[in-house]
Amino acid sequence: MTTAAPRTLTRTTIATYAIGSLGTGGFAALPGLVLVYYLTDTLGIAALAAGILVTIAKVWDVLIDPVIGARSDHSLAHRGTRRPVMLLGAILLPILFVLTFAVPAGIGPVASGIWVFVAFVAAATAFSLFQVPYIALPAELTSGYDQRTKLLATRVVVLTIAILLFGAGAPEIRDAFADERLGYLVMAVSAAALIGVSLIISSFVAPTGTMAAAPTVSIVDTYRAGLAALTRSQPFRALLLTFLLQGLATGVMLAGAQYVATWVLGAGVAILFVSLIGPALLFAPVWAAISRHIGKERAFVWASALYGVAALLIVLQLWWPGEWIYLPVALAGAGYAGMQALPMSMLPDVISHDSRRHKIASAGSFGGVWTAGETTGMALGATVLTIVLATSGYVESVANQIVIQPDSAIAGIIISFSIVPAVIIGLSLLTFARYPLRRHDIEHADTEAAETEPADGDAAHLDRAHLDPATNDQEK
Repeated sequence: MTTAAPRTLTRTTIATYAIGSLGTGGFAALPGLVLVYYLTDTLGIAALAAGILVTIAKVWDVLIDPVIGARSDHSLAHRGTRRPVMLLGAILLPILFVLTFAVPAGIGPVASGIWVFVAFVAAATAFSLFQVPYIALPAELTSGYDQRTKLLATRVVVLTIAILLFGAGAPEIRDAFADERLGYLVMAVSAAALIGVSLIISSFVAPTGTMAAAPTVSIVDTYRAGLAALTRSQPFRALLLTFLLQGLATGVMLAGAQYVATWVLGAGVAILFVSLIGPALLFAPVWAAISRHIGKERAFVWASALYGVAALLIVLQLWWPGEWIYLPVALAGAGYAGMQALPMSMLPDVISHDSRRHKIASAGSFGGVWTAGETTGMALGATVLTIVLATSGYVESVANQIVIQPDSAIAGIIISFSIVPAVIIGLSLLTFARYPLRRHDIEHADTEAAETEPADGDAAHLDRAHLDPATNDQEK
């Protein structure tokens, strides 16, 4: 009996992979934080209309993610690497991101909304070209329950730094200009430069290997492959629904942060954002250490519960407004670190589990569906916020216009930042109760695989012939 050489992580691999989250975190955080506010308070677009624009753009993103996932698998089969798809997204995203915030002055709210919609749809597509294969890489970069936690914990540290840097720094750049439109444009250019460099560097972490022939598949086959992955893997369904709900909860809070800072605290958003993300940066390695002792699953429940309770406490701002809000926000940030790192370290376990059981390597399809779910949650977060704003009587405005919000709108902002995310987190814990995988499931499967694989083989290479969705359907 021959044992396959283990796939171990080097510091270079960890660093190169993690730096990609500087760009992905920046793109996820900045539009989530300022885009709806840009639409309502600079371009004069009604809150509900702004929410609809962002949601439709994200719906397109959800539809395209599984296609990109299958194309990523196809690239791996034909070229032996996912790198070309990632590089294409890394190059296009900075350009399209700048265009999103480059709306010409004087064209009116309707034309402005169309401009932002088209540019943001294109930017989201470019982002998916990088993000979908990027999400699939951990299952190929390393095997092993704890190594994946180490890789993803490092990634989340960088992700948290990115969210802190972009979320706190970019609005400061914007606010340094008296002309709001110019401020947004300079902010976008500065952010795009950093996003582009980090994504291009990280693209080169994608491993290369032996090419294998794979037939061309149709878009229908692509969606069928994503649906097949979702249908056959119960752990994936439970984890994905949980992450989608938590993306919805954090999306509501992220989109509402600027409104809370402006209309509740009467301050800049930077301090509020640092209060949320600073603790997340400190607690990312803490949750990794906790998970090694009690398991990822129990640690994830603890982190989620901490976030939900902290969010619920913020509702007291309705009666006792004040700067004490920074304390529950900081507690939510501590929980947020675990809510990000632990599910993403469980995803490679799910992919590996599926591959062992069904003898199909479809990490790209899993990554596409996962990114679509994450995108759905974040997009609906902005939608939920704008629905609350619209029903509570929020008044939109154009650049440099002074308005006074009614008390009902202030109450709506607080509720959307507290009760709404707390309830959604509670629902996510109910769905996570159905997640079945534990450490022994993964380690036992890896041990069995190591005892049966040839010495010079690798599971990823052996399954190359099964990467294409059409081939998968034939074999099943």
